[in-house]
Amino acid sequence: MSAPVEFAVWAPVPERVRLQVDGAVHDMRRDHDGWWRAEVEAAAEADYGFLLGDDEDGEEGGRKVYPDPRSRRQPDGVHGLSRRFDPSAYSWGDRAWTGRPLAGGVVYEMHVGTFTPEGTLDAAIDRLGHLVDLGVDFVEVLPVNAFNGTHNWGYDGVAWYAVQETYGGPAAYQRFVDACHQRGLGVIQDVVYNHLGPSGNYLPLFMPVFSEGGANTWGNSVNLSGPDSDEVRRYIIDNALMWLRDMHVDGLRLDAVHALVDERATHVLEEMAREVDRLSVAVGRPLSLIAESDLNDPRMVTPRGAGGLGMTAQWSDDFHHALHSTLTGEGQGYYRDFAEAGIAGLAKTLTGAYFHDGAWSSFRRRHHGRPVDTTRLPGWKFVGYLQDHDQIGNRAVGDRISATLSPGLLAVGATIVLTSPFTPMLFMGEEWGASTPWQFFTSHPEPELGQATAEGRKREFAEHGWDADEVPDPQDPETFTRSKLDWSELDREPHATLLAVHRRLLALRREHPELVDADLAATEVGWDDEDRVLVVHRGGLRVVANLSGEEQEVELDRPATGVLFATGEEPALSGTSVTVPAESAAVVRT
Repeated sequence: MSAPVEFAVWAPVPERVRLQVDGAVHDMRRDHDGWWRAEVEAAAEADYGFLLGDDEDGEEGGRKVYPDPRSRRQPDGVHGLSRRFDPSAYSWGDRAWTGRPLAGGVVYEMHVGTFTPEGTLDAAIDRLGHLVDLGVDFVEVLPVNAFNGTHNWGYDGVAWYAVQETYGGPAAYQRFVDACHQRGLGVIQDVVYNHLGPSGNYLPLFMPVFSEGGANTWGNSVNLSGPDSDEVRRYIIDNALMWLRDMHVDGLRLDAVHALVDERATHVLEEMAREVDRLSVAVGRPLSLIAESDLNDPRMVTPRGAGGLGMTAQWSDDFHHALHSTLTGEGQGYYRDFAEAGIAGLAKTLTGAYFHDGAWSSFRRRHHGRPVDTTRLPGWKFVGYLQDHDQIGNRAVGDRISATLSPGLLAVGATIVLTSPFTPMLFMGEEWGASTPWQFFTSHPEPELGQATAEGRKREFAEHGWDADEVPDPQDPETFTRSKLDWSELDREPHATLLAVHRRLLALRREHPELVDADLAATEVGWDDEDRVLVVHRGGLRVVANLSGEEQEVELDRPATGVLFATGEEPALSGTSVTVPAESAAVVRT
């Protein structure tokens, strides 16, 4: 059944815009702000698009119809027509869901395409019971916005308002979020506002989406403060509100916000935080904004009322780098400063979040960052992790840390993360030490783009000493297939034991408030680089980690009265002395 519908698109670039709905073409009228509108009869799931300019023939004699920049669905891919989608048509079952704050929670990072063999949102629903049993609180989903091809990390998206069809499209996404909420899991959606993918990006034909002369790591910078940038900012903020309002998600993880070049007095992130806070009041549940930032600037997570940008939290790469280099001994590239600092560097991040807090960065060849005021900012505002998609997938062969470390050290790493003052995050499969890699994979249909991507990847790592033949071809379908989790590993050793360690640690967090205490100023750390031991004070508890290959006797500041948890053989207690087996960790009561 058809009904009158107003179609609207912001397109100040073309001199003429026409609307095509189910094959019929209609003129559109333009207002003074560059918006084009037309009211026509359209079915609930009508296919539509826009013709730009006066060329009746279009490309190669065929009329070119472009998808809607705010398309909610792209059933035939990012080059095809848009399809109308009404998000309010879904009957939600999460009416009892009141959300939960990020503070005290644990995040689980997931890529839909490789989480299950099927690689769909509906298939992921069937695995949510595992996450509930594990004891995490939030599922963080890597980008699902529409991209060209069948599989991708998601950071090459070009249709920010549409859910990738190979994952199931927007209806499947609503079912997934609903299912998470009904199982007590919050959902955080990873979104990318700093760049657009290389294929299917038609936005420049409609709007001045890129700034003049600006560029970042991935290409042209988004126009946040140049001419006509008001509506570009609106395009971004409306997208953020769409996920939180229409799709019921509980938070957004904002990719690489340091690449958002904004010269205005009010940064786009501050503007977004203000509007998200308003929406949170309206919907009656907490809504979080988590930034990925390379700036090491605590103003990112400082409340707006105190002069900050108002992000709820940010990822802490410094903590990851310090922990990774301590466990593995790696010291190349950006790990160099952390490796040279040794366990002292890890201790610094555990008490101050940043390692580079104004200190010299050899990787950047300059001083970097500023200190966190630990009396004002709690530790939960920093997301801490041993692994994430970047730190695995951006390695030459996409090898997880489980390919390098012993099961004992994997358990030690898990203990340090899950008892830290931060908001802990796990990457899918980490909880059982998955043996499957997570490699860089693409499926660009254009042969030239696919070849350029593959050659660029190999060339990048060849420059750092890798044999180019060892670097997986991102366009090879097997690279994608290899990256899928193997769920049969859960019941086999050493995976089953490591899974049990994670479950027990997550249960301990619920049982002992000291382990979720986010007071960085109250967190004390002792260490010995020679013996490779670390002791973290968490209220009346002590987290003792032995990273060496030998049993170590560790002196505490006061007598230990009992062992709450051990990754392996239980340590021996004698007064203030704790004898910890090799490559193991324990939580003791004092």
